Amino acid sequence: MAKTLKRTAAFTALAKQLTAGVRGGPSVSKRLAALPRMLKATAKGEYDGGVRVAMMAAAAAYIASPIDLVPEAFLLVLGLADDAVMITWLAGAVLAETERFLEWEKQRDRVVVI
Repeated sequence: MAKTLKRTAAFTALAKQLTAGVRGGPSVSKRLAALPRMLKATAKGEYDGGVRVAMMAAAAAYIASPIDLVPEAFLLVLGLADDAVMITWLAGAVLAETERFLEWEKQRDRVVVI
């Protein structure tokens, strides 16, 4: 049940983020351009996205890896489905986290250090 809720939340977040650019949110190109800055700020410890960035990196590694929990060679449909779910989650997570990072950058620019 918990996995179903997490997947539903991921799909909902993806749908929300894909339509956000149309409603005045950051465009996909701005989000993708923010990725290197987000990774750099996270590595420096300036941005608090460490766990989320690590989870996204693990998901990307899982997708790119030839080793699957459910191999396509034996269970074709299920093997492809786990990859599709992971790709969908990763896309939603990247979109949500880059939007969060862009908001963090805006807030950081407003802070005056004395």
